[in-house]
Amino acid sequence: MNRRRQTDRGDVRTPDACDPCGTLVTVKREILTVGHPLLRERAREVDPDELASKEIQALIDDLVDTMRAANGAGLAATQVGEMVRIAVIEVDHNPRYPYKPKIPLTVVINPVIEPLDGELVEINEGCLSVPNLRGNVMRHVNVRVRHLDREGTAHDDVRRGLTAGTFQHECDHLDGRLFLDRVEDTTTLATWEQFERFHRKAFVERITAFVERVGS
Repeated sequence: MNRRRQTDRGDVRTPDACDPCGTLVTVKREILTVGHPLLRERAREVDPDELASKEIQALIDDLVDTMRAANGAGLAATQVGEMVRIAVIEVDHNPRYPYKPKIPLTVVINPVIEPLDGELVEINEGCLSVPNLRGNVMRHVNVRVRHLDREGTAHDDVRRGLTAGTFQHECDHLDGRLFLDRVEDTTTLATWEQFERFHRKAFVERITAFVERVGS
């Protein structure tokens, strides 16, 4: 991967350091925000021969560290300026999305998503690349996800419900799309503060019932 365009590509790193208690601070990447042209480009496929390279493995580690540091439910490589089809997903008592079912850490490489039927659900989404804004988007409830993991093992899984929505959100990034592009009713757009104040209760009640129905 090209390291000569660090400022443009967003791969500026926070160096390892120790906090006052002596704990090692995790290296993490700068997350690009809406308006950066790289967020609108389609990422390239990763050649299976690349997977074992130090560069790709280090990128995956950085994505995981950055996602966790930012309390994200997922992070795509394009969000840190690396134009390869890699994303990481994890939900475990996430403070930004406490209503989301757990998803163990999953590394998806060259993902392909296929809707299994026409059932849709309206989800209020946010994004680390769209700071302080949320809005309602329609997502497929049942999808087939095929991808490689970081060891190169092929996976072919069915994802449902909010979990399916999370996978769709991250894969959109790899195609140069943001959740904003899928907001049909712009009156649903709200800052996080106003969402919490006016909309959170009704959304959480509706989406909790949905999760109970579909199991994810």
